[in-house]
Amino acid sequence: MNGTDYRLAVSRNEGHPDIGWIRHVFGEYKKRGITFVREGGDHYGVSLAAKKLAPEFGITYISPVFGIFREGDYGRVVGNSFRTMKEYAELVRRVKREGGDFIKIMTTGIMDFKTVGGLTGTALPRAEIREMVHIAHEEGFRVMSHTNGAQAVIDAVEAGVDSVEHGNFQNEESLACLAESSAVYVPTVVTVRNLIGDGRFDDTVIRGIWEGIQENLQIGRRLGVQYALGSDAGAYRVLHGQGVEDEFRAFREAFPEDPDLIRDLQAGEQKIRSWISG
Repeated sequence: MNGTDYRLAVSRNEGHPDIGWIRHVFGEYKKRGITFVREGGDHYGVSLAAKKLAPEFGITYISPVFGIFREGDYGRVVGNSFRTMKEYAELVRRVKREGGDFIKIMTTGIMDFKTVGGLTGTALPRAEIREMVHIAHEEGFRVMSHTNGAQAVIDAVEAGVDSVEHGNFQNEESLACLAESSAVYVPTVVTVRNLIGDGRFDDTVIRGIWEGIQENLQIGRRLGVQYALGSDAGAYRVLHGQGVEDEFRAFREAFPEDPDLIRDLQAGEQKIRSWISG
């Protein structure tokens, strides 16, 4: 994904990964001194190609190879679908065969940006998430969970996921659940912050979503949620390399006087880095 045109990004990589584009992206990371990248997989083999090239740029790169989603739900952009737990387990084993570092599951859709609180699709049932996490852990993998919505975050965290990505539209109960768990929370707030003033969506809605995100960041910090920086690089208006800088600026907007912010974000990163040997 290129941060500007998803269809163009797909067309460049259908059939064979665009190695020139991968090298360009790694150049952007290297230019900014970024040496650790954890990404979320894809449907076209780009992640695997990138994993092989990353050492040339001095980058430690960990990947699930592809995300895993229930057929008919959101997720094809990043991975492969399952219909039964048997099929899911086979996808987990495929990740292992292909050299993946962790499992990424999709438990909900994404923000629809039409209303404050609106999400696409439906959430996976709690029992299904629990079984998915159990299977992945039994195979020795940590689990990254693409999840939005308060109840969905609670369900994912109580199922034992190791990180929650995005986690939009939470409340104090779900943030408390995160704080009480060992999961790392990677909010990727620039996917909203960078839309303000863009004109693609109703700015009143985008600003409303952003205000809610800031409030929840502050509530989570007060409760002791373990945050880590992550940008969802490649999403619209989230450019590779620049995205994580934008993310840090967004955190600073939420916590302008917090002397421990950098230390605690680094602690979250170190926890995720442990997935390399875990």
